[in-house]
This record gives sequence, C-alpha cells and structure tokens, in this order.
Amino acid sequence: MTVFRSLKSRNFKLFFYGQSISLIGTWMQKTAVSWLVYQITGSALLLGVVGFVSLIPSLFLSPYAGSLIDRHDRYRILVVTQVISMLQAGALAGMLFLGYENILMIIGLSLVQGVINAFDVTCRQSLMVEMVDDKNDLPNAIALNSSMANFARIAGPAVAGIILSTFGTDVCFIGNFLSYIPVLICLFMMNLHTPVIARPVKSIWTELQEGFKYVSGDKELSSMIMMIGISSLFVMPFNTLMPIFAKDIFHGNAKTFSWFESAAGLGSIVSAIYLANLKNSNTLMKLIMIAGGVLGFSLILLSYSPQLPIALLFMGFAGVGMMGQSSAINTYIQTHAVPEMRGRAISYYVMAYQGLIPVGSLLIGWLANLMGPRPAVLIEGAIGLTATALFVYYKPKEVAVKPA
Repeated sequence: MTVFRSLKSRNFKLFFYGQSISLIGTWMQKTAVSWLVYQITGSALLLGVVGFVSLIPSLFLSPYAGSLIDRHDRYRILVVTQVISMLQAGALAGMLFLGYENILMIIGLSLVQGVINAFDVTCRQSLMVEMVDDKNDLPNAIALNSSMANFARIAGPAVAGIILSTFGTDVCFIGNFLSYIPVLICLFMMNLHTPVIARPVKSIWTELQEGFKYVSGDKELSSMIMMIGISSLFVMPFNTLMPIFAKDIFHGNAKTFSWFESAAGLGSIVSAIYLANLKNSNTLMKLIMIAGGVLGFSLILLSYSPQLPIALLFMGFAGVGMMGQSSAINTYIQTHAVPEMRGRAISYYVMAYQGLIPVGSLLIGWLANLMGPRPAVLIEGAIGLTATALFVYYKPKEVAVKPA
C-alpha cells in the first residue's frame, strides 16, 4: 500500500515497531504525571510548571544537540538516550511505589526527561533519512512516524485512564519502564550504515554559528521555524489545561482526562495518514496554512463548548490542525535542508517546537489562574488564527523540493 511504502526499508520498519510500543508507554506516563500533579496540588500553575521543566531544555540545548549529532555517531547517541529514558521512568515508578509523592521530585525527574529529549528528538529526526533506503520515501516515513506517535497518543492515555482508576499511578510508570525493552531490542537488530564521522576540525561553537546562519539565511526554512515557534508559544500549550476541563468544568475523573488526550490523538492520526499518502511535498506550504486555521478555529469553539461530547469533538479537530501544522513543517525542513546541515536545521525546529511550548505552558497556566481556563483557551485560538493570517500574507514563494 502507498501509505506504508517506507516500511519496506528494514531499518525503518524495526524503528517503527519498537517506537510504536515505547511511545504508548511514554503517553501513559505523561497522562499519569499530569493527573498526579493536579491531584496532589490542585494547581493550574503547577501543571504549567511541570510542562515547562519537561520541555524547556530543548529551547537551550537543541542547537547544541544538533551540532553534536552532526559530529558523532547518531545511532549510538540514540541508544544512550533510550537507556537513560528507561532509567528515568524506573525512578518515577520507584518513587511512587515507595509512597514518596513529592511534587519537587516529580518536577526534578521531569526536568531530567526534558534534557534527554533535547538530544533524543533531534537525533531520531536526523537519523530518519539514514533509515529509509529510497530517499523518495522520506516524506512518507516522516508522516508514518507522526502517525505512530499519534496512535500512541490515543492508546496511551486510554490505557492510562483504565490503569489509573484500577491499579494506580505507579503501574503507569512501570509500564513505561518496560516499554523501552522492545525499542532497545529493535535498535540492536538494526544494520545502519551511518556516515563515517571525521575528526572535527571546527569547534562546536563555530558549527553552532554556521547552523544559525544557514537557517536564518534561508527564507523558507526560517519562515517555517518562526511559524511553529509562534504556535508552540501561544497556541499548542492549550493541552496544559485539559485536566481542569476534565475535572472541574465537566466534573469527570482520570478517564475523562484520557478522553481529551485520545480525542486530540485521533484527530492527529487522521491528519498524519493524509500526509503519509502525499506523493510529493510540493503542497506542504498550503497544508501548513490550512492546518493553522483549523487549529485556531477549533480552540475558539472548544473554549466555550457547553457539553463534554462537543468539547471532545473540537479537541479532535484541534488535533487535526496541530498535527498537520507540525508534521508538514517537519517534513518541509527535512526535505529541503542540505544533508550536512540537516541535524542543525532540525535542531532549530525542535527548539521552536518543543522548546517554546514550556514557556507557553507557564503563560497559559498564569492566564488561566487570572481569567479562568475557558477565556485562556479562547485567547490561544485567536492568536493561532492571527498568526496563520500573517503567515498567509507574508508567506515565501513555494519552491520545489531539493534532493535530500
């Protein structure tokens, strides 16, 4: 089938299968952490703080990670990040198993995961081109990877909701710990022919400057990174407030919260499947604009939804827009960046995408405390529509895909 054509590459197939299991565990843990923090503290602001520390390292470390990854064996770096992530999940499980429910410890372990992710995400994205045998299948592989991640976003919170209400939070963390075993097995089964890394002549700081000059000097790449940066700072952090929507606005429980995450994941996977079916990347600019409009408009409707089913419907549409925008921009950057700068170009995408979301999480947590969760989400939707309108007005001329 066309939608699965990149799976004929053995290395990508192994990566895909291993990550499919691991990411379900990751979303189980993410859902459990959010629910645990709000259950312990009842604070929207502390929900924002946990989101902040789990992603803020990407803002500062991603450019450094991109330069480091361009200089060293990406496969080995990926194995190391998976092992450390496994240990972090084990530490969370051990903490709760021993009955030590401490918010400072949760924040500290979330910060550790944020540091790991700054290297892990950049490394995984830059390795994608080396996992796919036919480089024409790269856009399909990126879209399938996003589909897999968003399927996990549906399955993970759904499973977490059942486990949280039946067994407790610590079982979610144990499940995430065990989920790293399949991904490590798949990584060790790969036969990746990564380029031989020559001994670096330039300092890493020089390469950091070269990466910034390359990205800022390319109008197409810089416009994409600015768009995802604005969206990550002012629009996408709406997810931070979903425990409040589930518990306080719609008077639900952990299972209700998992429905919100699953609704967004369902919308995201629909968008990702559409992207996976694209034969080329020449329509990505148009998709970015459409997805931005869908995301902003959905949040405005979500903010004052009177009933839970209606809120879940617009949460699903928000997932369509969020996935469409971020995945299309990611694909555009990977298919347009020159090979020797790919790691650094991707690192700026990760910085703008993951690095600014935590700042936005703090902002929306503060805004929700000040005005309430509904007006806060309404404002984010309005900003999303405004940013999309400006992108349409100032958009660069679309160009053909450069060879990877």
